[in-house]
Amino acid sequence: MSRTLVQPIGQKRLTNVAVVRLKKHGMRFEIACYPNTVLSWRSGVEKDLDEVLQSHTVYTNVSKGVLAKSKDLIAAFGTDDHSKICLEILKKGELQVAGKERESLLSNQFRDIATIVMHKTYNPETQRPYTISMIERLMREIHFAVDPHSTSKKQALELIQELQKHFPIKRCPLRIRATAPEDQVPELLEKLSAWNATLISKEGSSAQLSVIFELEPGLYKDCHDFVMNKMHGRFEVLGHSLYVEGDTHVEQYNDYEDMPAPLPKETHDSVLELNEKLQKQTISSTSRPAEGQQQKQNKCSTCNVSFEDSKLYREHHKSEWHKHNMKRKTRQLPPLTEEECMADMELGDSKSDLKDYSF
Repeated sequence: MSRTLVQPIGQKRLTNVAVVRLKKHGMRFEIACYPNTVLSWRSGVEKDLDEVLQSHTVYTNVSKGVLAKSKDLIAAFGTDDHSKICLEILKKGELQVAGKERESLLSNQFRDIATIVMHKTYNPETQRPYTISMIERLMREIHFAVDPHSTSKKQALELIQELQKHFPIKRCPLRIRATAPEDQVPELLEKLSAWNATLISKEGSSAQLSVIFELEPGLYKDCHDFVMNKMHGRFEVLGHSLYVEGDTHVEQYNDYEDMPAPLPKETHDSVLELNEKLQKQTISSTSRPAEGQQQKQNKCSTCNVSFEDSKLYREHHKSEWHKHNMKRKTRQLPPLTEEECMADMELGDSKSDLKDYSF
């Protein structure tokens, strides 16, 4: 007995079907799902099973519409309940993707890996981060191949080690705040000196003292275990990218991706003099020095917008507007206003919806 999937008239057959296949007891079983929903369901994003399965039916061949026999289902799964069997196949089965869809998935994962590498590395010769296009070019030069069965983060960390063999590339240091009793801080400082960590600042009361420092990412676990287990203190990661020299304001840590590289020491004084002249000009023209200085501190260079309130400034970096402009920045595109950003995202959603249909 066979039964074909019901699809809209005029649509090319099986263009909107994702097949999940499971081999058990020497037999092949398949279920028909909606595309781009299987991975969302497995990751816990999608909860509604009806939004994933096109039909609660088990097939031996979805493309031909051949249903699985009840005796085969009982032999393989111990039951002929199609709903339960569909759930097991959905959990353990292998997702079958077409050539173009596989190519699109690999291309997106290639871009994701390059983005992770860009945020975690910099050029030690220029003290500047690499752009996304430069990272992708380096990946192609070493003939990097994406593994669809491995996570993007794991592959990015392995890729960094491989790139370091051929190009001047270095992991960005972690900026960490460790809090411990004051009598144990000398022991912590001695340990940081052994790890070649860069001490940024020390602050706190007589009972508890917080130390902010920069550390190589490879020493993260050793430092975490030392502070938490041996010293019984507090351990907090503030950021993992490049910072302006001397910047220790905690409220600025959320915007670490927009921070430029450290300035050379010989030019630091001249830059400060120039900043003071510019501030004086701004004060004389606005006659509101406090507000002008606050806006300068709370300016998002990615979205080209300033905030008077530091709380609004921190919330802005969690908004979809800032995240969308960050994606545009990696593609070397200019920033959009909040209204333009909303319209651009709605247009992108409309285009993605139209891809699910063929005309």
